[in-house]
Amino acid sequence: MGRKRHILVDTLGLILGVRVHAASIQDRDGAKLLAPWLILFGWLKVVFVDGGYAGALAQWFRDLPRQRHLKMEVVKRPRDASGFVLLPKRWVVERTFSWLSNFRRLSKDYEVKTAHSEAYINIASASLMLRRLAKSRRA
Repeated sequence: MGRKRHILVDTLGLILGVRVHAASIQDRDGAKLLAPWLILFGWLKVVFVDGGYAGALAQWFRDLPRQRHLKMEVVKRPRDASGFVLLPKRWVVERTFSWLSNFRRLSKDYEVKTAHSEAYINIASASLMLRRLAKSRRA
């Protein structure tokens, strides 16, 4: 039971790619589902990932077909940390998940199909971008 959401975001926290899958799939395998967006966006230079994605994913990442140098950096927790620690670069993704949780439809897994869940995440992301555009227009 359950779902996992993998998102690829830029430095502003805007969604570039999203994949939703069953919770029975490992995080490292779920991250591979974002490969089409990694190849599509040619301006990406560095991809920051959580410590849970380390290991075999690094070699798979190096073998991706692309014409440019794209590197993956694993953001790890400090060893001496106890409790909550703000991890550099990781907070961008967490902030995006927080923005998405403000949409009632995304607060729980209401959708039967993962494609529907991905669609609602994209709709919520578009709504966030439109609000930012409307604010900048008024200023």
